[in-house]
Amino acid sequence: MAVEKIILGIDPGTTIMGFGVIKVVGKKMEFVQMNELLLSKYSDPYVKLRLIFERTIELIDTYHPDELAIEAPFFGKNVQSMLKLGRAQGVAMAAGLSRDIPVTEYLPKKIKMAITGNGNASKEQVAMMLKSLLDLKTLPKNLDATDGLAAAVCHFFNSGVKVGGKNYSGWASFVSQNESKIVK
Repeated sequence: MAVEKIILGIDPGTTIMGFGVIKVVGKKMEFVQMNELLLSKYSDPYVKLRLIFERTIELIDTYHPDELAIEAPFFGKNVQSMLKLGRAQGVAMAAGLSRDIPVTEYLPKKIKMAITGNGNASKEQVAMMLKSLLDLKTLPKNLDATDGLAAAVCHFFNSGVKVGGKNYSGWASFVSQNESKIVK
């Protein structure tokens, strides 16, 4: 019997959090769901973080993923937006870790490379390739949902291969791999 697993992919953001779910049966992947959490109507940054955490928990409780793949924040020039993205990513990771789901993060270039073969591909190119790979009928208006789905598909393509991504199997694993971040 083929091994089955569910992968939840998340593109964290404080304006829109995109997510996608795929089911892997043996060596084949099937599309399950993709959507986004719209956060722009909330002005309080802490409310946004709580909503990201709660929605991630809700996705975990609904789809029971075996693994969580998350897009790592890219290093841009604006320190404030990087900090906000890092917080959004952190609460999504914390939600997965609180349910003992292994978390793997991937750089945006790595995700684009896995999906299109080009690390500099546009969001539209990634979306069109996912449409083809997963036989999707339509694409969402905002491509943050396809970015979340792309993280899940990238994880499928990289299953068992840990290159350029960090993998955490729980809080102890996270802490042991991030000892320099611990305030003593």
